[in-house]
Amino acid sequence: MSAAPLIAVVDYGMGNRRSVHKALEHVGARVCTTRDHDVLRVADGLVVPGVGAFPLAMDNLVELGLAELIRERASQGTPTLGICLGMQLLFERSDELAPADGLGLIVGEVSRLRTGGLRIPHIGWSEVAFEQESPLTAGLPPGGCPFYHVHSLTARPRDPADVVGTSEYGERFATIVAHGSVLGVQFHPEKSSAHGLAMLASFVQLCTRPAVQAIRAAAVRAARA
Repeated sequence: MSAAPLIAVVDYGMGNRRSVHKALEHVGARVCTTRDHDVLRVADGLVVPGVGAFPLAMDNLVELGLAELIRERASQGTPTLGICLGMQLLFERSDELAPADGLGLIVGEVSRLRTGGLRIPHIGWSEVAFEQESPLTAGLPPGGCPFYHVHSLTARPRDPADVVGTSEYGERFATIVAHGSVLGVQFHPEKSSAHGLAMLASFVQLCTRPAVQAIRAAAVRAARA
């Protein structure tokens, strides 16, 4: 029997690392929470968690040499999942507190939710509508299901094809995104009961060797096209 995939939870000094680590273990992954470059280079998948401010998070990632490493692994087709702030960091830039560049793995920007007077932050369970099929939503109820959100800002992908799921809080916003092997969820799957665990299990399955090889082959074909 082949070993379970090794998922590296990126430790950059911010975020919900412990709860994400435990949830991934619960669904059968081998998990390491680390900032060790050698470990991150051999992991089958990366998870970028996060709770806090975008500019500080990016400062930490750059200072630790993790920003470039995440970009490198993502360019190789390594499944990379951003959670909450981690999803926002996948984008090009944010205007939270002060303008700051992100990882630039998905084209688009991050800005404050336009809630039409609803309280900020958006906290609680919100229905997520699945706009297209994705490996992340395999095994979940067709059409969508609720997930637990805590956020004040939202990512705005430039390409609608990168939007897998949407929710609504004053405005319709992207809450699941995907671009090649780069995936993001605005909500907290580790706090979203059975549906959240099912989504994390799907990500772990995506990190198995045959799945990773298929992703990398698709990336090579796209680069040659």
